[in-house]
Amino acid sequence: MIDQHYLKDTILQLRKYKQMAEKAMAQISDDKFFTDLSDVDNSLAIIVKHMAGNMRSRWTDFLSSDGEKDDRHRDTEFEIYDSDSKESLMQKWQEGWELCFEAIEPLKPEDLEKTIYIRGEAHTVLEAINRQLTHYAYHVGQIVYLARHFSGSNWKSLSIPKGESDSFNISKFGEIDKE
Repeated sequence: MIDQHYLKDTILQLRKYKQMAEKAMAQISDDKFFTDLSDVDNSLAIIVKHMAGNMRSRWTDFLSSDGEKDDRHRDTEFEIYDSDSKESLMQKWQEGWELCFEAIEPLKPEDLEKTIYIRGEAHTVLEAINRQLTHYAYHVGQIVYLARHFSGSNWKSLSIPKGESDSFNISKFGEIDKE
């Protein structure tokens, strides 16, 4: 059934995005976590804080309440306070992902057509999941970009390293005929 496959693949893709972001962030020093590239850019800390706030809001009571919770103050997700440590922000990150998986994992195919609301706007559950999946992919891309920038020549590729596609393909599939 395609609906069940969709739910299973969504969870798989979300776990891959989470892992990719965490592997990227593990390659930088703690001081770089709070460093931005300019006054108008977000640091890794800000992106993590924003994603955690978004996940808490969207996935708490996913099927029964608006995805924009009254107690969410989105603008504060783009500010760093003295109480914001890497440890505290990564704890919120973990909690946000837990809420995400706890909301999606029990869903049944018939749930995908249910209507939920985000900021008062109606979405099917499928649309809401896709909205979040693309939102997280966008921010994970930012996390990887920043971590790669700050890692410099110490960066360890999270996929096939540049210039190593042929070696990868040979190791995976055997000798490749290039005729």
